[in-house]
Amino acid sequence: MPRARPPRPEAVEVPRPGKVLFPDAGLTKADLARHYRDVAAAALPHLRARPLNLQRFPDGIGGEGFLQQQAGRHFPPWIRRVRVPKAGGSVEHAIADDAATLVYLAGQAAIALHAWTSRADRLDRPDRLIFDLDPSREDFDAVRAAALALGALLRDLGLEPFALVTGSRGVHVVTPIQRRQDHDAALAFAREVAEVMVARHPEALTLEARKAKRGDRILVDVMRNAYAHTAVAPYSVRPLPGAPVAAPIPWEELEDPALTPRRYRMGALPASLLADGGPWRDLPGAARPLGAARRRLAALRTEAAVR
Repeated sequence: MPRARPPRPEAVEVPRPGKVLFPDAGLTKADLARHYRDVAAAALPHLRARPLNLQRFPDGIGGEGFLQQQAGRHFPPWIRRVRVPKAGGSVEHAIADDAATLVYLAGQAAIALHAWTSRADRLDRPDRLIFDLDPSREDFDAVRAAALALGALLRDLGLEPFALVTGSRGVHVVTPIQRRQDHDAALAFAREVAEVMVARHPEALTLEARKAKRGDRILVDVMRNAYAHTAVAPYSVRPLPGAPVAAPIPWEELEDPALTPRRYRMGALPASLLADGGPWRDLPGAARPLGAARRRLAALRTEAAVR
């Protein structure tokens, strides 16, 4: 029998709360902890039970940062962990199952949280697909158009798309799936969807990972669906000037020409992105099996080949 974890504390102390993490905006560790506490109700449904990679900046974003996979030995025992087998051994990742953990991680200057697409009880079975639309130039109108077209294709396949502005340059289009296939199968399906998108929009989109070969096209990146790969978590702060937030948005907001990938910022999120679970409140219940979607995708590819 595994040992029960100690109960989490009622309050989590943030060390050096006045430490400035975002010099341009004067935002501190205390501000970061407040953000994660305030978004917890909306964020935790998309974080619970998922191994995390932590992007930490102990001296703020102007200093040296690093990506931490292994949960620190000094992390308190009430923080949940999961040991993940990987090539050559294993890694024990931290998991954020509650607001106290989010606040603690903020106190460790973990500015950005990156989460797996699968959960600890079935690490080999992802429950969502992520399409990362990564632009080669500053043309967010083209990114919005690509996201809307991808959403239409996913709906044609019987899947439900959800949108996240990354707080950096692009958009993640996310679709929840039932946990019936491993990462390799999920990645293969995502790649086939991306191939259809590129075939339909060859001047705007590409699968070419090397920037030198992309030109001005948007990369439809599906590699976040591979085993042990991660994507920036919903409501995560990004370590960039102004403290932008990776924000789930209502799908129809992609039609807003004023939308930018850094529209939403720490400490200034509108209530509509947090109330009642936020724009992704229905995501878990929208999970679909991939079997029917695969058949529809195969038919689309056949039709395109005949033409």
